This record gives sequence, C-alpha cells and structure tokens, in this order.
Amino acid sequence: MTEVDIAIIGGGIGGLMTAHRIKKLDPNKKVLIIEKGKTIENRKCAAQNGKPCAHCDVCGITSGYAGAGAFSDGKFNLGTAYGGTLGDELGEDIAMKYIMEVDRILSVYSSNQHDNYPEIYKSNKDLKLKCLQNNLQLLDMDVRHLGTDRNLRLMQSLIKHLNDMGVIMWDRTEVSKVKKVGSEYIIECNNTSDYVTTSNVVFAVGRGGSKFLTSFCKANNIPMHSNAVDIGVRVEMKDAIWNEFSSKIYEPKILCKTRTFEDKTRMFCFNKGGIVSAENNNSVITANGHSYSDDAKKTDNCNFAILTSINFTEPFNQPTVYAESISYLANIIGAGNVIVQRFGDLVRGRRTNEHRLSQNTVKPTLKATAGDLSLVLPHRILTDIIETIYALDNVAPGTANDDTLLYGCESKYYSVKPQMDSSFSIMPNVYVVGDGSGVCRGLSQSAAMGLYVAEKICNFKNNSEKLLDKSK
Repeated sequence: MTEVDIAIIGGGIGGLMTAHRIKKLDPNKKVLIIEKGKTIENRKCAAQNGKPCAHCDVCGITSGYAGAGAFSDGKFNLGTAYGGTLGDELGEDIAMKYIMEVDRILSVYSSNQHDNYPEIYKSNKDLKLKCLQNNLQLLDMDVRHLGTDRNLRLMQSLIKHLNDMGVIMWDRTEVSKVKKVGSEYIIECNNTSDYVTTSNVVFAVGRGGSKFLTSFCKANNIPMHSNAVDIGVRVEMKDAIWNEFSSKIYEPKILCKTRTFEDKTRMFCFNKGGIVSAENNNSVITANGHSYSDDAKKTDNCNFAILTSINFTEPFNQPTVYAESISYLANIIGAGNVIVQRFGDLVRGRRTNEHRLSQNTVKPTLKATAGDLSLVLPHRILTDIIETIYALDNVAPGTANDDTLLYGCESKYYSVKPQMDSSFSIMPNVYVVGDGSGVCRGLSQSAAMGLYVAEKICNFKNNSEKLLDKSK
C-alpha cells in the first residue's frame, strides 16, 4: 500500500503544474503522479521517422509524461479567445492571471535548459480585416511558439525539478479503479498489486482518458454534459503559401461559415515548416501535426487542420463513438493507416494512387495510404471541407491547388464535461484539470487550471507577487 496526500492521475501539463504548485505551497505534502505512458525520455514513435503507425498498445505520441502536448507544436496561447473556456469558468481577469503565471514558470524552466524563451507573436489588425473582407473570421491572439523540440526540453526540465522536489512519479501504470472508502480514496492499478490510499484525487487524464473519467462519473452518479466533436482533415501544402500569416502571427485560427449548409468550420493547429504525424487514439489512428523551433528540422511544407463542428441533439449522446467510427473506417480503407489524397483528385472524384502521389509537388511528410476520402467522410462534412479550402484560397492563394494534400481523418473528441463546483471539484476532494475536464483544449489553459486547483487543495489565496517569486 502506498499512502499519499494527493494522487494525480495523468502526467500531462495540467497534472505537472498541479504537483508543482502543491509542492511550492507545502513541501511536506506527499504527492504522487500516476501515468499510464512512459517517461518523456522513453517516448518513441515509429511514425515520426517516416514510417507508418506501429499501433503501440499505449501511444507514445498521445500518452506519457508531459501528455499529448509533449509532441505538439508547443504553442502557448496568452489569452482565452480559444483553447478552452477557462475564461468563462473563472472570469477573464482571474484566468489570465493564472495563464501569465504559467508563462513565467515555463520561462524559468526554459532557461534551465539554456534555451532562449521565444518572443511573442502579436495579433494583427490588417490580417483580421483581410479575412473579414472574405467572409472569414481570424481568431488571433498573442502566442509563444516553443516548437516541439524546445517544448520537450522544457518539459524535461520541469519533470526533473518535480522529481528533485520529492514528487513520486509512476510511469507505465494505468489506473483501473478509484473508489471512496470512508474519508479516503483507494486507487487500484492494472499492472501492480500495490494500491494507493489518498485523501485527494486529481483527474488530469487528458482527452485520451475521458472514457475512464466518464466511467468514474457514472459509477458515482455525477451528472455529465456532452461536448461537440470536430471531424475533418489535416491539410499540407508549401509553406510559402501561408507565409504572410505565419510570419506575422505564427498561427492563423480562422472560422468559416460554409455556403451550402452554413456549418461552422475552423482552421487551426497551424505548423509552419512542420510535419504531419499519426496518433493512436484508443486503437484508432488519426492525423495530427507539429513543427520544430530548430531551423535544421523544418520542412518546405506547412500543415493545419480543417474541422467541422458537430453538436448532436437528443436522443443521441455518443458523439465520441460517432467520430471514432468515421476515423476507424478510414483505417480500414487505409490498411490500418490514415488516408492521404490530393485536393485535385478529391474535387475530380477520383482516388489518389501512388503514381500521382509520387508526381506531386507537395511531398508528404507522413507515410500514409493513398486513397479516397469521399469513401470515408459523410457528404455534409466533405462538402464543408472543400468549401472551406476554397474560402481560405481567397486570403492565401494556392491553398486550393491540385497538389494540396489532405490526410484523413483528424478528429477532436472533446471530453464529456462533468458537473463541478467553482473549485473544479466533482465530489468531496476529487478534482478535474486539463483537457479531460471538458474545460480546456490546450497547453496554457490546462496548466493554468492545474495551478488553480492546487491552490484550492492547499486552501491558498493567491493575492501577491510573492507566489510568483516562489515559483522560481
């Protein structure tokens, strides 16, 4: 039996920041992080080296210490306009205070790795106007681009410091059950006979652990609210096409209302000079993308997602199952892999084959199966994607080139949001943070939520700059 004061399930940035703040506030607290994936140094992915997804039991991209954000593009959004609803939950001023605290903490660990903390890309009024003139909405805000490589080094520095502070960190340990016994909680794990007793539990499970959190909520009669799902493709083209935007604001996030169905689509997760990657989400392989801060690792391409949002009405209440089913169909047709198709082939109603792909001017950065996305994506979603690409072509000419590549599917399953109080507690001394909460959708808000919950656990009132100095 292992006895601790606080058990954190999940080692992503939300869980790491929770542990960091608790140990700063009370070094005597015994804190345990339980992570089903590997340590950050041992997280590997065959698909990162130009090979197809190896279908690992636990995906090295989505699971492990530093979470799915470890291999992301490392974009740190200094605001609440997108990336979650923390501003609505806490109020804009409070949410921004915690986001800026996280930014200061990360700057310290970046310097520990002898990295220059990157400058901020500012919002741009001219680009906003250009989008408005073409019936598009640019959701830009201040952002730091850490890059996948620098982000990994920063997370390694943070995790080393947590270890030095005495945080207990288990890896390759999957939690199977959390149950309340009196005033304590018992945590059981799949691969060990040991169990944990604790008086505080923090679910920092990320989107990949949303099913586990859902099962806990059902077992304890905690009401839940379904969130939307986003389904679409990862788009890849020559980097020069979007340079006007990426050189000024780094990441364009653009909303579009489609002409045929008046659906809301969005372009987001932009990666300048980046690569397309594969992810294993509950044995379903989906597309994603990232880029590096090191110029030597940059490519001639950029990539981004185009997703259409779907909000289901009653009686249907399984949006994640729906999205997974579409992605799984792509895997069946793609022989266990994602599908890649030239935009010119898609609009002409023909399948992309290996010959046409080999002649393409845009060289794919992910080894995917050449195929036909029209056999996978429903007509409405496919129409939304095609119309969005033509709309984006008006502000970045060349987006709708024949040689633009589409990888399918990319899906975002936003976690079911459990009913919680103002401390993000779902039952006595049980809290949720990060992407698994249904509140956050990115690094900055997940980390900020972790700081906030840690202070609630420690009954601390954040009211001075003294705490910021202690974080260093």
